[in-house]
Amino acid sequence: MSNKLVLRNVVNDDLPIFFEYQLDQEANYMAAFTAKDPTNQEAFMAHWHRILAEKTNIIQTIIFNGQVVGSVSSYEDEGKPEVTYWLGKEYWGKGIATWALKEFLAQKNQIRPIYARVAKDNLGSRRVLEKCGFKIIGESKGFANARGQEIEEFLLELREVSTDSL
Repeated sequence: MSNKLVLRNVVNDDLPIFFEYQLDQEANYMAAFTAKDPTNQEAFMAHWHRILAEKTNIIQTIIFNGQVVGSVSSYEDEGKPEVTYWLGKEYWGKGIATWALKEFLAQKNQIRPIYARVAKDNLGSRRVLEKCGFKIIGESKGFANARGQEIEEFLLELREVSTDSL
């Protein structure tokens, strides 16, 4: 990728940008498993301050050409490490999420196996995960706040670091 991409620690000034990105209705629909009320900035900030304070979480801001474009992180869910990421919609389809997740998995969190979840119909996010070496290992259902209903999701696992195009 010819454009400059960087991962760095999250700073407080990133949070209002993240909040604006997650207000997008299409992004919420695709992510599916979101906050009950994505317009509640106070709840959003409280959530981010909690996750930033959690010592087991690894959270990075994605910078593209000097602009904050999203985040990539890992956290523990029921004792298992999981990854998640969010990009502002205007940055979708540019290879940024794939680059950021590959870099994150190679440089920031090398624990394996590591897991991910994706709504079954979120083909873009599923493709990012698969490009990074994740394999589908199962299916589940869960209540998706952004859709107001239970939906199906894929459970994915990464056993090894994918070093393609790093």
